[in-house]
Amino acid sequence: MRITVFGATGGVGGEVVRQALEAGHEVMAVVRDPAALKADGERLEVARADLTDASALGPLVAGRDAVLSGLGARGRRTDGLVTRLTGTVVTAMEGEGVRRLVMVSAAPVVQPPPDEPLTARLTLAVVRQIFGEVYADLAGAEALLARSGTEWTAVRPPRLTDGPLTGTYRRVTGGNPRAARSLSRADTAHAMLGAVDDPGTVRQGVGVAYWRVRLRLRARRRPSPAR
Repeated sequence: MRITVFGATGGVGGEVVRQALEAGHEVMAVVRDPAALKADGERLEVARADLTDASALGPLVAGRDAVLSGLGARGRRTDGLVTRLTGTVVTAMEGEGVRRLVMVSAAPVVQPPPDEPLTARLTLAVVRQIFGEVYADLAGAEALLARSGTEWTAVRPPRLTDGPLTGTYRRVTGGNPRAARSLSRADTAHAMLGAVDDPGTVRQGVGVAYWRVRLRLRARRRPSPAR
């Protein structure tokens, strides 16, 4: 498979590049600073490009089987940057006739499941209050994709961690897993790459998170010692 990765020097984008190369794919990594890219390989091409210029991005997506976007905010203020850059990527793709696009989004972009525990709802409310601009930007990017002619998928992890690749996580198409707490950047990238060839994820948001297993231990009553 031949893919182009935007945001290739970020936590998720870098994992997409690494895992794609390990799987034998041909990767075009689009970056602002090639020195920041922590990947190498015979099947890797690196391109420095202005992501605000769709004409410059056209040759970088032409003939590709899919485009994967790890674009995201580096702080609480985004000023709509992700939405704008996603729009440029989409324009370049449409100009070259490339249709498949998988982007990383975030679980708080959509409402929690109806049976979400109260504590999880309260936590989500606080997180949305703090990172509201970030999630609004991602929601704007998703809305832009929904209006486009691309075959898009938005992978929505909850809190990202630097944990290892496990390949064991829940996936819910159209919503989020119940009591979703975290997912490593490595597993987020794994989910993105897995979505590329999955027709069930096309034009869908996909919530991904680790399973939470709760063990309830019942105290056993011991008989009182004989007196």
